[in-house]
Amino acid sequence: MDQRNFTRITTIHLLGFQIPQSIMFLVFCIFLMLYCVTICGNLLIITLVSYSKSLHSPMYFFLTQLSVADIFLLTDILPNLISTVLVKRTIISFSECLAQFFFCCTVETSECLLLTVMSWDKYLAICKPLHYTLKMNYQVCWMLVSLCWILGIFAVSIHILTISKLQFCGPNISDHFFCDFDPILQLSCSDTTTSHLEVTVLGFIFVILPFFTIFVSYSYIIVTILKIPSISGRQKVFSTCSSHLTVVSIYYGTLVCVYMVPSGGHTQTLNKLLSLMYTVVTPMINQIIYSLRNKDLKKAGRKFIIDSLEDFSKVFRFQF
Repeated sequence: MDQRNFTRITTIHLLGFQIPQSIMFLVFCIFLMLYCVTICGNLLIITLVSYSKSLHSPMYFFLTQLSVADIFLLTDILPNLISTVLVKRTIISFSECLAQFFFCCTVETSECLLLTVMSWDKYLAICKPLHYTLKMNYQVCWMLVSLCWILGIFAVSIHILTISKLQFCGPNISDHFFCDFDPILQLSCSDTTTSHLEVTVLGFIFVILPFFTIFVSYSYIIVTILKIPSISGRQKVFSTCSSHLTVVSIYYGTLVCVYMVPSGGHTQTLNKLLSLMYTVVTPMINQIIYSLRNKDLKKAGRKFIIDSLEDFSKVFRFQF
């Protein structure tokens, strides 16, 4: 009988990236810097939107929720990744591995839905401006965001329940830097057909359908923009959509490559690099794209700095 049948996994060894010793410290510093920059950048966006009354609109409310999701995703993945860089492999319990997978997939699913909501918000603002204030108020915004998180938690909980019923046997070594779908199922000695079918169905519902919705929304948006008579008017309206389109393209592009392309379609190293894109790089790119390409955010940032310096100078003069 196969030795795998005698061993039940209690811990998992994550191999991470096989980095040469000579550049290990450099890679560690890069990942640490990425983490600090991304967390601080997203926290800055949340602070600016909360601070500036001119940014109290549905678009910026959804942007803060995207920043929250990026912070959660990065915090779930990057600490373990940094650990694997330093010690070559990270040992975590099987329950911790499932928990990491649960939080990662929940954020990914919720972010797909959130990007869809943001596209619908832009569709209403550009194509149905007279109905915008009626259909997109404070209560509706909170309801949509709550629905994104609830659906994400519900969908991933179903998947986790199915995975937890599988038998997992030795060896317990995973050639990845976090607990993702394929690396987990590769450790199973049970039939994983149901899990693969389930992830295909859930992927269609929560990845393909939202992407199709975004595509349809922007088709209407582009048609409406082309009807604007002035070139400057078209450029101004399209500039409000370009940031969101860029984020959607990067995020969905990497998700489709990782989860929709058959496992034989790319090497394990390429798979890890693509996973690194949507778990680490994309959260950093999101806040850079939105902050650098948004005049309102930059204006609010300058005002926030000036007001903070004035408050500091008042306190300094009072003390001395």
